[in-house]
Amino acid sequence: MSLERPTDRSDAVGVTEEGLDYDALADLLGDSVVSREQHRHTEAFTIRPDEVQDVLFALRDQAGFDHCSNVTAQEYEDRFETVYNLKKYVDPTQELSVVVPTSKDNPVSQSAEPVYRTADWHEREAYDLVGIQYEDHPDMRRILLPETWKGHPMGLDYNQEKPQIVTLEAHANPLEDDEHDAGADTMYLNIGPHHPATHGVLHIETVLDGEQVAHVEPDIGYLHRCEEQMAQQGTYRHEIMPYPDRWDYVSAGILNEWAYARTAEELTDLDVPDYAQVIRTMSAELCRIAAHMLAVGTFALDVYGEFTATFMYAFRDREVVENILEDLTGQRLMFNYLRLGGVAWDLPEPREDFFEKVRDFLDGLPHKLDEYHDLLTSNEIFQLRCANTGVLDAETAKQYGATGPVARASGVDYDIRRDDPYGYYPELDWDVVTAEEGDNYARVLCRLQEVEESARIIDQCVDLLEDWPEDDREIQSNVPRTLRPDDDAEIYRAVEGAKGELGIYIRSDGTDKPARFKIRSPAFSNLQTLPEIAVGEYVPDLIASLASLDIVLGEVDR
Repeated sequence: MSLERPTDRSDAVGVTEEGLDYDALADLLGDSVVSREQHRHTEAFTIRPDEVQDVLFALRDQAGFDHCSNVTAQEYEDRFETVYNLKKYVDPTQELSVVVPTSKDNPVSQSAEPVYRTADWHEREAYDLVGIQYEDHPDMRRILLPETWKGHPMGLDYNQEKPQIVTLEAHANPLEDDEHDAGADTMYLNIGPHHPATHGVLHIETVLDGEQVAHVEPDIGYLHRCEEQMAQQGTYRHEIMPYPDRWDYVSAGILNEWAYARTAEELTDLDVPDYAQVIRTMSAELCRIAAHMLAVGTFALDVYGEFTATFMYAFRDREVVENILEDLTGQRLMFNYLRLGGVAWDLPEPREDFFEKVRDFLDGLPHKLDEYHDLLTSNEIFQLRCANTGVLDAETAKQYGATGPVARASGVDYDIRRDDPYGYYPELDWDVVTAEEGDNYARVLCRLQEVEESARIIDQCVDLLEDWPEDDREIQSNVPRTLRPDDDAEIYRAVEGAKGELGIYIRSDGTDKPARFKIRSPAFSNLQTLPEIAVGEYVPDLIASLASLDIVLGEVDR
């Protein structure tokens, strides 16, 4: 059932029947805690920059914080700061923020990568955009911008008006560092950035030993569009909401919008009417189905070139969902339908026709899913290509901060809709889909089964909306024309996006615009697992493994 989740570790420090005992956590860390402060979603401990690893190891191993969900770097007038948002996979409502300040003249702190592997890319991004250096980091270089870029774009002293022109001769030659080993048959291979199997502009630097993958390094940043900085220049009430649709831009717009809405609503103490919550839940699950259909269709195309059947079937069914969402929102991809405090408008009239269209889709979905299982999961070629390839075990998935179907297919029973409830999900009957194998086959199977669960949720939402009293159809709460959260308030909230935990960190400064806006992309963390699941496999398995992660570069790069 949706409200049944694994039992938390009873031996973890700070766990009580009433929730977390932050005093016990502070005692665990002792003098390492310089000060404590209250963020809107949890308490925060400020620690010294040379004690990061000791603190995080203690919190992970003794207090059970095994999920480093987000890392945010920012610059103040008097200091730099890194914020680690820690959770537990077994219960993400048990949260703790660890704040690491550094001086302006020497912005250096210990790296968290030895504790949480996911910090590798997060800290590289922090260095790239803000300028903080991390000692003991295995690869401290830029990740989104070219190595030749001058300055750090989210630093306070960065001149955004000055253009940067870099000649081709200044770019690093990817073949300059010869990967040839005289004792082995190795070859350096560039896959992408423009390649149909990379699902966008992704460059994969690959070293092959014969036909096996010896080394893989994803090279991202080709679609970086400064989404966080643009959000920091927009007002909470009106100007930020159109941007989330552009992150996972293929189908998941309302899921993206909800991540921002949930964060901003909790930051500004806004309520959402139950009627609007039901509409949000229904439309979000329609987006999830559309996103999973695209993932399954493109996976089949990558694995055995199945363009005429599976790929086109998936697009056919996705189009039906997009038609429904167009009736609801007026748009097919960039919905801009959610509003802080509710939704933009009510269901389309006549309501009966809209409900009939949704029910027709739901009634035909079981037969269509049977077709997918005939074409894919029951197909011998598909099984040979996907079973026991791209294996990701549960502990490795947690180390890299993997979430969504990628983690659940590895046995990580983690779904924010259930474990940190929001919307109308707690009132509905549905199940979290998991598998134990952790291979390419399991990830596809999880997505197909999640489509069934999304259909269950939508069906219940339609029943509720049909019977909802006309006089009680409140689509939005009373929201002030201008929202100005308290000065220096900090919050991190997340929703279960199509690809996993989609979170937003916001720090306010008393104005109507965020001082810091950080996007926690699930695809960004999931993509980090590619070397773990591809090295040692064959080249075709690398393509299948990449496809099974279901990345969208608009969400990875932001």
